[in-house]
Amino acid sequence: MADAKVIPFDDDRSRGGVPPRQGRRRPVAGGGALRKGEAAVSPLPGSQAAEAAETAGVAEGAATEAGEGPSADGAPEPRPDTGGGGDWERRIAGGLAFLRRRITGEYEVDDFGYDKELTDQVLMSLLRPLYEKYFRVEVKGVENIPSEGGALVVANHSGVLPLDGLMMQVAVHDNHPAERHLRLLAADLVFMLPVVNELARKAGHTLACADDAERLLRRGEVVGVMPEGFKGIGKPFSERYKLQRFGRGGFVSTALRAGVPIVPCSIVGAEEIYPMIGNAKTLARLLGIPYFPLTPTFPWLGPLGAVPLPTKWTIQFGEPITTDGYPPEAVEDPMLMFNLTDQVREQIQHTLYKLLVQRRSVFF
Repeated sequence: MADAKVIPFDDDRSRGGVPPRQGRRRPVAGGGALRKGEAAVSPLPGSQAAEAAETAGVAEGAATEAGEGPSADGAPEPRPDTGGGGDWERRIAGGLAFLRRRITGEYEVDDFGYDKELTDQVLMSLLRPLYEKYFRVEVKGVENIPSEGGALVVANHSGVLPLDGLMMQVAVHDNHPAERHLRLLAADLVFMLPVVNELARKAGHTLACADDAERLLRRGEVVGVMPEGFKGIGKPFSERYKLQRFGRGGFVSTALRAGVPIVPCSIVGAEEIYPMIGNAKTLARLLGIPYFPLTPTFPWLGPLGAVPLPTKWTIQFGEPITTDGYPPEAVEDPMLMFNLTDQVREQIQHTLYKLLVQRRSVFF
């Protein structure tokens, strides 16, 4: 299928070019305007008069081409406003080309199912209003993520629903100087849900297992992990911003094997979007989910209660912790695993407390 040629709706004149006016009379240097029927008499002799006339004609033509020539009454004539039509034409042409590629299958996905074009042009565009307008996310320290090569971003997890992971993905995508993409490790429950499963794969998420994480890191990807898991996202509101256990340090061994730095990340604001004041455990077991949250609005207000509160977020990426200086056998040292895990956890917790002290309120 051949690419469609975009034909502009207007001609050259509508783009600001003003045709030179024919027969326009110019005032004579040193005298008044010519009366009808009078000839222009130049005070300059011979060749000087010709050169002056030629110079004046060139200047008039340049001003006319720039859209700034004088009108009949001598006032400057402005360039016509095109109204941004060219920009809309490019957007329409780009959208049609995108649809053509989706229909014909002329797009690429990697072996994890990641669709970069769909993520950049559609999924990020859907998340961006939530990121910019609703949660008004402020990002700090994103330059601590390396411009090239693999890196493991480790963050706290909270908020009942995993919106913090998605906002962290937009933060890296939109703010990193090298325009890097964050590949999140997700729980197996994400890949058991219809529709969500397919969207997660397209957005670059993959199962939270050491093998997949190591493959991505060795390929030079930025990988995000939230070691608290369901313990963090489903903790009660009374324990907000208190980090839960980080597991057995599996993310540290993965970073050591791949030889990539660990970048701690602290997220403030997600804890308050769904204040979890209770957990209907029996109902959660019947539904096969880790917890069934009870908040001040859910399930009492029905679907309206599922709308998150518009809190103000801050995401800060800390100084990277290097791992390439350790020997290969370091992954077999349980004490080293514990120390590095605790170092990452303490750095995230300390930054959380610092950000909480600095913020003015939950919503501003």
